[in-house]
Amino acid sequence: MSALLSRYKFSISMPEMVLILITMLWGGTFLVVHHAMTVSGPFFFVGLRFATAALLLALISWKSLRGLTWHEVKAGTWIGIAIACGYGLQTWGMQTISSSKSAFITAMYVPLVPLLQWLFLGRMPGLMSWIGVALAFIGLLLLAGPEGDSLAFGAGESATLLSTVAIAAEIILISACAGKVDVRRVTIVQLAVASASAFLFMAPNGESVPSFSPYLLYSAVGLGIASALIQVTMNWAQRSVSPTRATVIYAGEPVWAGVVGRIAGERLPGIALIGGALIVLGVLISELKLKRKKQAKLAASPEDITESA
Repeated sequence: MSALLSRYKFSISMPEMVLILITMLWGGTFLVVHHAMTVSGPFFFVGLRFATAALLLALISWKSLRGLTWHEVKAGTWIGIAIACGYGLQTWGMQTISSSKSAFITAMYVPLVPLLQWLFLGRMPGLMSWIGVALAFIGLLLLAGPEGDSLAFGAGESATLLSTVAIAAEIILISACAGKVDVRRVTIVQLAVASASAFLFMAPNGESVPSFSPYLLYSAVGLGIASALIQVTMNWAQRSVSPTRATVIYAGEPVWAGVVGRIAGERLPGIALIGGALIVLGVLISELKLKRKKQAKLAASPEDITESA
């Protein structure tokens, strides 16, 4: 038995530690974006944010662009479109909902990952994944917050929920391309495509270029730097961190966003906090339990079974 238990010692690799730090940074960006919606339209801000990120990264890594391949262009384009759709809809939703609520709804992308893998890759989710999805969905309903006799699930919540599908697709695409492309080159392409796509989305949304404001400039540059750092880190770390492991780490994002929002004065109702907790619990159950069960089967050896008997 002791030999079997020793296989479950907690350990964390350097790429995983870096992803945890990036997730903390990621969670803190929700409040900045929420405030930016008072001075800019959502798609212009997303376009400016990723244009800044692409420009900064290109200036640092311009020599590496000489080796850009067609495969990297295609990979970066698909990832970039997913980023633009995900962040654009998420930002659009933050015009009417708090940053804390947005972050918890966004966490729904984690249990969506195995569902999308099932639909497009034919990998059937296990029982724990389905339980996680059910818990997360119940949490989503509680987070929407019943007001009177109806659920207050408005346009902001709906757009944010829709954004989770695009974010889940981004995670799957990054994992599919990891190890097959140059991290810096594909990140520059995806950031540039995300920026261009977001600017194009301004027209159907009826947006115009906003007036200049210091907060818009500072937040766009600051989030541009953060976005470049986040995307490079995700592409680098997910070469050695599995999609399951990565999504478990990303589940901490709404928690950090909630902490920052709380410090800034946001107050979610008690039922909404319970809903947020259920979403995080659903995320952890759908990923951690499934992985642990699989590892237990692989780890058990005849010696372990004999000793435990």
